[in-house]
Amino acid sequence: MESWQIEATKQTPTIYFDKENQLLVFKGEMYPENITEFSEPIFSWLEQYLEQPNEPTLTINIELNYFNSSSSKMLLDLFDQLEEAVANDNKNIIINWIYDSDNEYAQEYGEEFQEDLEHLPFHLVPK
Repeated sequence: MESWQIEATKQTPTIYFDKENQLLVFKGEMYPENITEFSEPIFSWLEQYLEQPNEPTLTINIELNYFNSSSSKMLLDLFDQLEEAVANDNKNIIINWIYDSDNEYAQEYGEEFQEDLEHLPFHLVPK
């Protein structure tokens, strides 16, 4: 799979995949008008990525300053898909939830996401 990038807009984060480092990054704010339209290419790519045999560990860094409820649901769906890939297909995936240490809400959301996951390594990373 090749490297790619989606540029940030006022309502969406920068999202990119760095093939060399096996790193998927979400950074910025996420409150798109149409979450389905926004997330479809991300889930499509992820599905293709997870079908690849013997991929090295995929690290996903999520550093969102703000996201709305529909974006929260999208993140839950993303984590569920990744959790299933780790549990059922033995994929190596790590989530880093990067948050501003002064933002207690971001930390709490990360903790809530973390509680829902049994197999997917999910790290809270203050900055």
